[in-house]
Amino acid sequence: MVGQKSLQSFLEDTILSSINNNPLSLITTILDLVIVIFLIYKAFRLLEKTRAWQLLKGIFILVIITFVSGLLQFKILNYILSSVMSYGVIMLIIVFQPELRRALEQLGTTNRFTKLLGIDQDINAKTKENIYKIAIAAVELSKQRKGALIVIEREIKIKDIINTGILMNSEISPQLLVNIFEPNTPLHDGAVIISENKIAAASCMLPLADDKDIARELGTRHRAAIGVSKESDAIVVVVSEETGKISIAKEGTLIADVREDVLKKILLKNLINEPIHTSRLKKASEVKNEEE
Repeated sequence: MVGQKSLQSFLEDTILSSINNNPLSLITTILDLVIVIFLIYKAFRLLEKTRAWQLLKGIFILVIITFVSGLLQFKILNYILSSVMSYGVIMLIIVFQPELRRALEQLGTTNRFTKLLGIDQDINAKTKENIYKIAIAAVELSKQRKGALIVIEREIKIKDIINTGILMNSEISPQLLVNIFEPNTPLHDGAVIISENKIAAASCMLPLADDKDIARELGTRHRAAIGVSKESDAIVVVVSEETGKISIAKEGTLIADVREDVLKKILLKNLINEPIHTSRLKKASEVKNEEE
């Protein structure tokens, strides 16, 4: 309740001071409030697709209950709720550290600047070409029942994961990807990281998801895919060694058993900075024939 009164009195004093001392400063105060509201809005947008979103809605309800208990003079209830909220910020930072880190990392991305400079078109053309190559490799690996884990870096950089593997910095080709995941070869165990339209590294170690709600039948490869997609905004293509099925991990969620056309559609939608129409999609076999 003290915090609520302090905030209210602060706002009143600030606005009254602006009006009394210098009417022009009222414009600055209004602009200040607009910036704060905008930042709060952006923070909600960054967190709305994370685990923290449900908790934020709960906190909002808690704030309303605390405010109402103060108005109705429920002193004991208001004291308890105010105390919980005081320590709740520290608890949120500890529990949701991965989500908060991810949101802050997204603030430092440069996609908006590349759009202003007109660089996006060249990047998109190269990315499209590589998406088709990845799809060709995934389908071929699926046919041969060879397990694979392909991590496609997006805005949040995963240099720490790249450094756990063997650096390659190679151009992407279906033949190279298939060869990397050939069983009993030096690089097949681990993940391939694709960064800036190149194969940055192979045999990389990924963090494993330990969520209890993940199906027990999922193996280490799929848990690793979910794990890295939760800690970053990377898109992960997984090929099961046991079944040959292709799956995609995105934002901590696994999309299992996707067809070739669905694979390309999801990759294009998430990796290209322009609208993607189904009619523009090519089959991986068509791209392969063109290359030959």
